[in-house]
Amino acid sequence: MMLSLFDQFMSPIFLGMPLIIIAMTFPCLIFPSSTTRWLNNRLLTLQSWFLSYFTNQLFLPLNLEGRKWALMFSSLMLFLISINMMGLLPYTFTPTTQLSLNMGLAVPLWLATVIIGMRNQPTIALGHLLPEGTPTLLIPVLITIETISLFIRPLALGVRLTANLTAGHLLIQLIATGAFVMMPLMPAVALLTSALLFMLTLLEIAVAMIQAYVFMLLLSLYLQENT
Repeated sequence: MMLSLFDQFMSPIFLGMPLIIIAMTFPCLIFPSSTTRWLNNRLLTLQSWFLSYFTNQLFLPLNLEGRKWALMFSSLMLFLISINMMGLLPYTFTPTTQLSLNMGLAVPLWLATVIIGMRNQPTIALGHLLPEGTPTLLIPVLITIETISLFIRPLALGVRLTANLTAGHLLIQLIATGAFVMMPLMPAVALLTSALLFMLTLLEIAVAMIQAYVFMLLLSLYLQENT
């Protein structure tokens, strides 16, 4: 039973080629590209409005140095949202349920913000490890704690995204299996379970978007701290 539940998180392979590559490149194909026309269609207008609103909200507290990351952060936001949303479709695979992928996104971006802080303002960056006015006896303890918390940040980014999406997919599969089994035995209970499954699916759609936003928001906070 446990194997059948977690089989959905295994990377599928077809003819010796991992399909995770196709799943990661497919979002680039579904977004419409801009045209030379004066007026865009509704989809392009909605996409432009979303990108503009998201960029303004995310980079409002940042200075000009941090706003150079706007293009990369907006692209990564769309990438994560599209992958998370497509993973809710039947017979699909969600690459962001793989901790390796999420850590591969979190570690380089977090490390880039730390390197920028150490290069541009090393005194302020190192000053975060020791608050002002700390008693002498607590200095080694606080430096150790702050250093550990600094290195835990990319792990928290990757694990948060992986855990939330994995838990949602498991709940959907468990409730769907229960509704299917109870349909011939207790139709009324099965209908109530199906209604619960529908509401859970709506919740997972919200979680897919919120988790992508939280991932980028935390990265922007790390960037703000180092710029």
